[in-house]
Amino acid sequence: MRKIKTMIVGTAMLALCAVTAQAEKIVVEGSTTVLPIAQRAAELFMEKKPSADISVRGGGSGVGIASIIDGTCDIADSSRPIKDTELDKAAALGKDIKAHIVAMDGIALIVHPSNGVSALTKQQVKEIYTGKISNWSKLGGENKKIVVISRDTSSGTFEAFGELALDKQKVRPDALMQASNQAIASTVAKTPDAIGYVGLGFLDSSVKALDIDGVTPSKESVLTGKYVIGRPLFMYTNGAPKGMAKDFLDFIKSSEGQSMVEGEGFVPLE
Repeated sequence: MRKIKTMIVGTAMLALCAVTAQAEKIVVEGSTTVLPIAQRAAELFMEKKPSADISVRGGGSGVGIASIIDGTCDIADSSRPIKDTELDKAAALGKDIKAHIVAMDGIALIVHPSNGVSALTKQQVKEIYTGKISNWSKLGGENKKIVVISRDTSSGTFEAFGELALDKQKVRPDALMQASNQAIASTVAKTPDAIGYVGLGFLDSSVKALDIDGVTPSKESVLTGKYVIGRPLFMYTNGAPKGMAKDFLDFIKSSEGQSMVEGEGFVPLE
């Protein structure tokens, strides 16, 4: 009898542990711009709280927002504000989507390091991406066709860039569409005549960031508003965050979390 009782107690404890483990698990999904922040934050948070189980994946801002509306993730990463149509869809499903700004960012225009062009105006950027300028010679560079690289349409960076830099005009049809910031940076690094755009956290020596309207994309110029292609980065939850999701967001917004944001190349909130 004692053996059976012990087995029952042991089984109950295992079940309790399983429930506890499940309660400690959260899924974060969405923007590839926010992805480095979410991944590093998850690593640090799980070091502090070993019982936490945080799964982080990309897919794009649109994917993340669709997932939070459908209930397949706990936190949606986005590099753009949620749309009214998305809020309407969420409301129709009984969801109350809440925004949490976790960092600031600048969208940097990048070229190959060998490119002689180091600065553009916002108007020139617009004319490149809408098809009015197609040769570097029009911008003080060599007589070579501009290879235009853009994010795909599911990207929050694509939408933010379209609004902030292109005044909502359409990207030229011959632009090469890429699925992530890293894909754009990698393509530009291998293509001498290319131009692309990425978040600040994806800048390194393999590409050259261009000044826009005389301002270098940097943490300081984004915070002061001098750099004209700056934007907030979001994490969205269904309703006010609770439990592990709240703890995770609180960590990202803390001084330690914001130091991590800066360490990843983005702009902390203060």
